[in-house]
Amino acid sequence: MSNLMEKLFKLSKHSTDIRTEVLAGLTTFMTMAYIIFVNPSIISQTGMPFEAVMIGTAMSAAFATLCMALLANYPYY
Repeated sequence: MSNLMEKLFKLSKHSTDIRTEVLAGLTTFMTMAYIIFVNPSIISQTGMPFEAVMIGTAMSAAFATLCMALLANYPYY
């Protein structure tokens, strides 16, 4: 698995390792999890349904995270 990750993301070329990247991904996930609850509580004060805003926020957060993970190929240092 390590060899596949090295081949796919060129970790040593970017002076990083799997542990660093997993921690960075976990940090991103925790930030998105926080936003999923805060954003709807703020926007729902305008009259929009909390559940709809929460679903939209979760879907956009998941999409953006997957784009960064799979397409950007940009390591955290």
